Amino acid sequence: MPDDTLQSDAVRGDPAGGIDRLLAIMARLRDPAKGCPWDVEQDFDSIAPYTIEEAYEVAEAIARRDMAELRDELGDLLFQVVYHARMAEEAGAFAWGDVVRAISDKMIRRHPHVFGDESRDKTAEQQTLDWERTKAGERGRAGTLAGVASGLPGLTRAVKLQSRAARVGFDWPDASAVLDKIAEETAELVEAHGSGDEASVFEEYGDLMFVMANLARHLSIDPEAALRAANAKFPRRFEAIEAALAAQGRSPADSDLAEMDALWNAAKHAERQPD
Repeated sequence: MPDDTLQSDAVRGDPAGGIDRLLAIMARLRDPAKGCPWDVEQDFDSIAPYTIEEAYEVAEAIARRDMAELRDELGDLLFQVVYHARMAEEAGAFAWGDVVRAISDKMIRRHPHVFGDESRDKTAEQQTLDWERTKAGERGRAGTLAGVASGLPGLTRAVKLQSRAARVGFDWPDASAVLDKIAEETAELVEAHGSGDEASVFEEYGDLMFVMANLARHLSIDPEAALRAANAKFPRRFEAIEAALAAQGRSPADSDLAEMDALWNAAKHAERQPD
């Protein structure tokens, strides 16, 4: 419906308007004559970083089990989807209805054990394998690694590439073999660092990170989640160092590494004590 109609105004003002209300709001924001100048200037490339950021904020809300925050962050992420769909509609590529139709068709197609004649009597692992086989069939003759998005976070993409290769037998047999490879890659990084060759150091560091992602996969660990947890732990313990020093009227600048390391270990010990 045209954005300047009374009907559109009514939809935008209706708290119970649902997705139609959000679509109408987005259309108005992008209206060249009546919209927001900032929103009108945006394109897919400028909005994509916000989309990624909102997805991470959803993950953070889930990690904190904050349902009120999760509600808000899911709304922010939904708005990103609506934003991209609106820009695509303006370009004549597709519209919101096409997005909804495509994902609905895909979910039905990829769940024949729910919406078709296949048996539901299978494990979650088997259903995952079936899902991947269906995806592979949809890719047609494309290579094993085709379709793994290059824009994924590095560790996530590494795991996805390794998982694809593992399906055709290109994989270490167990975590012990991966640990041996980590030792090998670590030695190569030490050697490169000793040589002073910055390009080699860069390459060997990347190789080591790639193998670390492989270890996470073999241990059934999400490496991004593990790193987020470590990132959250670091400021918590460093703040404990600052607090301990502040109690003495000092700051980290007045301390040294040995003292701060001891305070770090004390904070770590305190965290591990049962309540």
